[in-house]
Amino acid sequence: MADQTVPPEQDIRPPNRLIFPGFLHQNLLVASGAILIFLLLAAAAFIPLLLPYGPTDLAGMSMRPPSPEHPFGTDLLGRDVLARTLYASRSSMTVAAAATLFALVVGTSWGMAAGYARGRTDMLLMRLLDVLQAFPPLLLAIALVTVLGTSLHNLILTMGVLFVPQFARVARGATMAVSQRQFIKAASALGVPAWRSLLVHVLPNISTPLIIETTSTFTIALLTESALSFLGMGIQPPTPTWGGMIAESSSVMTHAPWLVLAPSAAIILVVLAFLLLGDGLRDKFDPKAEK
Repeated sequence: MADQTVPPEQDIRPPNRLIFPGFLHQNLLVASGAILIFLLLAAAAFIPLLLPYGPTDLAGMSMRPPSPEHPFGTDLLGRDVLARTLYASRSSMTVAAAATLFALVVGTSWGMAAGYARGRTDMLLMRLLDVLQAFPPLLLAIALVTVLGTSLHNLILTMGVLFVPQFARVARGATMAVSQRQFIKAASALGVPAWRSLLVHVLPNISTPLIIETTSTFTIALLTESALSFLGMGIQPPTPTWGGMIAESSSVMTHAPWLVLAPSAAIILVVLAFLLLGDGLRDKFDPKAEK
């Protein structure tokens, strides 16, 4: 009699991509996570309790060099540079995080719809993104901010629109690959609505490349916000931003380099932390990146 053993069923359950086994064993992740936690805590509500000066308080004589009283010195108006640098982390990182979140939600929805529908819908949606990507990002941001204005909401909206195509392309490619799996076809055959299949089955299985893209997009968003603030088109004074602090001190940087070093070091530290985080995630979850 022929062997009637039924082979084990494969590729029916979607793998859980949201679980990160061995997370703490990734040295790069731990190091970058520790830096990020420190920066986020420093930028939170405890800052007023830790510093004797606010970001707009006249703390002493102008352009005083670093001292025990003012570890990063004072700026042109006598404001404490350390206080302004820490408070600027709130505004700069909030704008970058909000713009990245906006791009993540809109771009992922856009890309998933295009990748799942395919055909003419896919072509139409992606061609619209091609038009958006035809413009240099910084020049497009300057143009949009000029038209919409320099308010916080307009700045977040402008930067978010710039990064939608990146997320859309990542989501589209991953959705097209996942939609060919057996569990997606089984759900469709059972009459599961497309929107439910996308949310329940597709989205969890494309989360890994989206998370990696989020870390890299955040760094670009932070640098874009700093560039716009440096050009005077970001968050307006008296609210401190890292780019605005660099712009204010650029004329005296040869005489008072500490005015530029503090915000520049903050930008470098945050960008480095997110790059390390992205590299660690990519090494762990991308099999092609493993050596």
